[in-house]
Order: sequence, then C-alpha cells, then structure tokens
Amino acid sequence: MATNLVKLVLDLIIFMQSKLLKNQKLLTFVQDLSGLLARERAEPELLKQGSALLATLVVQDDWLPEQFTVPHPEFYRQYLLYADPLERFSVVSFVWGAGQKTPVHDHMTWGLIGMLRGQEIDTHYFKQADGSYLRGESHVLKPGSVCSVSPATHDVHEVANFHADQTSISIHVYGGNIGRISRHVFDPVTGAEKTFISGYNSDVVPNLWN
Repeated sequence: MATNLVKLVLDLIIFMQSKLLKNQKLLTFVQDLSGLLARERAEPELLKQGSALLATLVVQDDWLPEQFTVPHPEFYRQYLLYADPLERFSVVSFVWGAGQKTPVHDHMTWGLIGMLRGQEIDTHYFKQADGSYLRGESHVLKPGSVCSVSPATHDVHEVANFHADQTSISIHVYGGNIGRISRHVFDPVTGAEKTFISGYNSDVVPNLWN
C-alpha cells in the first residue's frame, strides 16, 4: 500500500512539473515579446527579433492546450491565447480543418505566423492598377518555420491548409488585438472589398500558465 502511494505521489509530481514546463513556454514567449516591444520601435528589427522568439515557441509541439486545437468541420478557428492589456499584441492559435482556407484578406498591422502542426500554404496577392489583385508565389510553411505580414511590405494574402485529410495549426502574433481590428477581405478578380472584424472562437481565455 505504501509503495503504491509513493508511486502515485511521484507520478503526480512528474505530471505537474511537465504541465508547468509546457505552460512556461508560452509565458516565456509573452514575457520576451513584451520586453522586445518595450525597447524596439523599428518594425523591421521588431519582426526580425520577434520571428526568432516565435521560432523558439513553435519548434516543439508539446505546449498548446487541447481546447485550443479543436477544428470545426466547416470553418477554420481562431483561438485567443493571450491579449496584451495595452493591446500592443495578441497571440492566437489558428486551427485549420482538412482542406480549409481563408479568403484573400489583409491585417492592418504587422503579424508573424509560426507553424506548429501540419503544414499551410501562404499565398501573397498584389494590388494592380485596375484594382484587382494579382496572385503571387505560394510558400509552404512547415513545422518550426515563421513568416511575416505587414502593411509596410506585404499585407494581403490567402492561407490554406496544405493537407486535405488532417488538421494543421499555426500560432499567429499580431501588433494589436487582432480580434478587434477592422480589416478587409477582397475579391481578387474585381478588387471589391468587404470590411470585417474577426473576433475569436474562444470567448473566455484562461491564464494558460496558472
């Protein structure tokens, strides 16, 4: 009996240590990015250093809580993981069901995309003189890779799940509370645009490192 009790306690300690270590990864990223934003104003350098921080977060797929990995059978999901209280940035998990993709859209702020699980196809679009959008090159994002968007460089793209038979998950970081920012979707042929505010699929965000 005593041996079984000791084993149970040791197993519980190991489980709690493992849980704390996983949650610590997101906390460390938030702390490091907060420090970066406090000292750096130049966007190119911010994106460069922020990309390195995000790459460190997504290099291992062992920390994202299960409730923020659940796909929807019809639509991609956008789960808020952290929103800076000063709205300097937000961290979101994007969950793509098999074959799902976004419309062509913009962000109206800088953003970083880190691939955590599966693969995505990132396709840039470029506005033409007649108002239409020309499809550019597509890039496949694999686990651990990071790319960026920005109104200062390229802000209009389409993102799609590379896989037709499995879920893909990426971690997005934006220079504001992305669920509250007024943005646009575009018809690439006509250039017609429609304003939208995305909100989030997670109404209540727990303190993931508590």
